[in-house]
Amino acid sequence: MARTQAADFEKRRTAIVEQAATLFAERGFLGASIADLAQACGISKSLIYHYYAAKEDILFDVMHSHVKALLDAAEEIAARRISASERLRAITAEFMRLYIGAASRQRVLLNELQSLPKSRRMIVVGIQRRLINIVQAILLEIRPELSRHSPLKRPAAMLYFGMMNWTHTWLDPEGRANPAKIAELAANIFLKGIEKSEIPE
Repeated sequence: MARTQAADFEKRRTAIVEQAATLFAERGFLGASIADLAQACGISKSLIYHYYAAKEDILFDVMHSHVKALLDAAEEIAARRISASERLRAITAEFMRLYIGAASRQRVLLNELQSLPKSRRMIVVGIQRRLINIVQAILLEIRPELSRHSPLKRPAAMLYFGMMNWTHTWLDPEGRANPAKIAELAANIFLKGIEKSEIPE
């Protein structure tokens, strides 16, 4: 008879992923062992393996849960019947909210993507591309002339993500600057730039 899954199975997996994100961010994926993770979680190695078959599976969940949360937020906002500028503002605010408390996941995503097996890596990259496509589509609504300069469409979206993706390196959630206000400032800077800047021929 098949063993039934504990009611708190997913909760325990989530706790393991949270600890793994911190550990992988601090020591690197190769520098952190399952024994290290078990110690950080306060459980045995065998219990880790009850929830995850391999360390690479844990790494995948660290990254996938992060980018999937960003994608879910972006898709919901992109579907709203509001102006393109308002959608970009809303996405910026939601991204900033999700980045708060996820600095370790973001660091792991940026530093350890190549540590995933190719099939898993392409799932994460696929979600990243969907995120970029959403922002790119919004920017094309704001500046339709970008569509006539196809080499600049992707860079315009990547400039936005370049502004957002590195906030984990300097943003202190407990600092004097309110993260929501920082998101508002970021949206203002980017929108005023994209709305008024001359598009190079």
